Amino acid sequence: MRVLSGIQPTGRFHWGNYFGAINQYIELQHEDAAFYFIANLHALTTVRDPEVLQQYTRDAAIDLLALGLDPEHAVLFVQSDIPEVSELTWLLLTGTPMGLLERCHAYKDKKSRGLSADAGLFNYPVLMAADILAYDSDTVPVGADQLQHIEVCRDLAASFNHQYGDIFQMPKAKILDSSAKVPGVDGEKMSKSYNNTLELFEDPKAQRKKIMRITTDSRPMEDSKEPESDHLYQLFSLVSTDAAREEMAALYRQGGFGYGEVKKALAEAAENYFAPARAAREEWAAAPDRVDQVLGDGAAVARKAAKEVLQRASEACGTARSGSK
Repeated sequence: MRVLSGIQPTGRFHWGNYFGAINQYIELQHEDAAFYFIANLHALTTVRDPEVLQQYTRDAAIDLLALGLDPEHAVLFVQSDIPEVSELTWLLLTGTPMGLLERCHAYKDKKSRGLSADAGLFNYPVLMAADILAYDSDTVPVGADQLQHIEVCRDLAASFNHQYGDIFQMPKAKILDSSAKVPGVDGEKMSKSYNNTLELFEDPKAQRKKIMRITTDSRPMEDSKEPESDHLYQLFSLVSTDAAREEMAALYRQGGFGYGEVKKALAEAAENYFAPARAAREEWAAAPDRVDQVLGDGAAVARKAAKEVLQRASEACGTARSGSK
C-alpha cells in the first residue's frame, strides 16, 4: 500500500489539524510506503506574501517532524520541489471537463457567496489529482469533506487511461476517523477561518490564558451536565488519560463544579500531552541543516517516482521527446 497526503502551510497547526488528520497520517507511515508533502502550491490560493509562505512551509516541516513523522518510515517533501507534478497537471487539464470543476464544492461555495474565484481555486482539484497520481498512490487519507476531490481524481485518471491506455494507478480514499470532536474556543468547529484555534506549539502560558477565556454556558454550578455535549469536556478528552477522562465525566454528571476547574485541568493536561512534541520541536528548530536534509532526501525520492509516472503519461499522449528519459 502506498499512502499519500498533503497539508497546506496556511498557518500554524492547531488541535483540529492534529487530532483530525496529522496523528492519523503518522500512524499510517508504517505501511509499505508513505509520501507526505507540504502543499505550498495549493497554499498560493490564499497566502500571497512570499516570506510568510516560506516561513509557514518551514514551520510545517518542523512541526510534522516534531509530532512524530519519521523520515526513516515516510517520505516528507515540499510540493514545489517536484516540478513534474505541475507538468502532469497540464496533461490532466487538457482532458478535464469544465462542468466537472464547476461542480466542485470549494468553487461553488465561493461563487454562491458572491466572492470572486480565481483560476487557482477553480483548477485546485486537478493539481490535487496530479499530486496523487504522480506517485502511483493507491491510498489517500482524507476527511469526508475532501472525498469529492478523490472522486475527481479517479474520474480524471479513468478518462486518461481510457484515452491513452493503462497509465495511472487508481487511488482510493481512506476516510479519516472523525469521531474525535475538535471544537474551537467558541464551541464551533476549530478552524483558522473562525479564529478560534488552540495552536499545537504556542507558548503554554499564552495557551492557558486562551483556555481560561473559553466561552461556556450559564448553567448553575450545582446542575448535572452531560459531558459529551460540552466543548470543554470534548477538548479535555483529547489530551487527558483514560482515568482522568472518566473522573471528569463523573464530575460533570454529579454537578457541583465550576467551569474554571475544568479549564485549569484542561490547560494542565494539554501542557503535559504536548510536552514531548514541544521538546522535539526545539531540537528540530535548532538543526536547520538536518531539516533541509530530510526535505532534500524526500524530494529526491518523490521526484524519482514522479518522473516515472510523468514519462509514462507524456509518452502515452505524445509530448515526450525521443531520448528524454
